[in-house]
Amino acid sequence: MIRAFTAPEIAEDTLTLEEPFWAHRRPPLHLRDRVREGQRFADQAIELFMVRPVLERPSEPIEDSIAKVTYLRSKGVWQLFWKRADGKWRRYQAQPEAESLAVALAIIPE
Repeated sequence: MIRAFTAPEIAEDTLTLEEPFWAHRRPPLHLRDRVREGQRFADQAIELFMVRPVLERPSEPIEDSIAKVTYLRSKGVWQLFWKRADGKWRRYQAQPEAESLAVALAIIPE
């Protein structure tokens, strides 16, 4: 059975996401009313995404997935995933696992 993140884990992981990841990827101030970052916690996974306007319909927002990291409690590791054009998540083969969320977040931009 997959155990979901606890409230303290979500709070800690949200702080970890802020400094090493989102703080360096936010759009310029003049675009922040139209482009924003986000994360979704589900079971043992965190999906990272950006919300931006659709090019042909600027008033309509679209969500672009950046990456997904999944915590395997049994191994104590984070698995990294990327989303293909077909919408399916695939393991990141160059480095499929990391020993911490911070390390996983450092791998994503590479």
